[in-house]
Amino acid sequence: MKTALVLRHLHFEDLGTFAPVLQAQGYALRYIDPGVDDLAGIDALQPDLLVVLGGPIGAFDDDRYPFLAADLTLVRQRLAARLPILGICLGAQLMARALGARVASMGVKEIGYAPLTLTPEGRASPLAALAGVPVLHWHGDRYEIPDGAIRLASTPVCDNQAFALGAHALGLQCHLEADAARIERWLVGHACELEGAGIDPRALREAARQAQATLPDAARRCLSAWLAALETA
Repeated sequence: MKTALVLRHLHFEDLGTFAPVLQAQGYALRYIDPGVDDLAGIDALQPDLLVVLGGPIGAFDDDRYPFLAADLTLVRQRLAARLPILGICLGAQLMARALGARVASMGVKEIGYAPLTLTPEGRASPLAALAGVPVLHWHGDRYEIPDGAIRLASTPVCDNQAFALGAHALGLQCHLEADAARIERWLVGHACELEGAGIDPRALREAARQAQATLPDAARRCLSAWLAALETA
């Protein structure tokens, strides 16, 4: 059986709708919680796939959250070996940092459901399944596209929403994996951030309800296409 090692920074920001896709593709899932679990003994090269999930901290917040250094080490090792890695939100920002790209505050929060604008490369990538589909955005930082990587998507608020490096590395700023049917955990867990950003949870809850009609299937097709590309790379 294939293995997927998943770095999870908040318990409710898990693999969501991605979990059954990975399991259907034969992956056994193993969650590691940085900041709680010791990453020192983790072999970054051992699993078939490394997934680095999101969290409400910055990719350069090492001084405040020292465990990020261990996160970054695993990401760097994985990228250097050109082994499959998927980064989501903070995970994508850590990938960008590991590849030498700048990550910084946008000066504004992008929180809510909105579709991506795919680049020509994005339309020819696994992200093609997301065309016109509102996806969840929840971040205040952005990354530059690393040297050698390909920009795949943008939004009016954030120009760099996704990048690919070869077939093995995919960074997603948005949360395709977030299960709209379980959005209440996000609304409660990030209540202070929503209040500070002036965002009404009732509006976000309704947007999540509407997204259930299209997002889970599009996210499933996107991840399945990327996993299939790994097999043929």
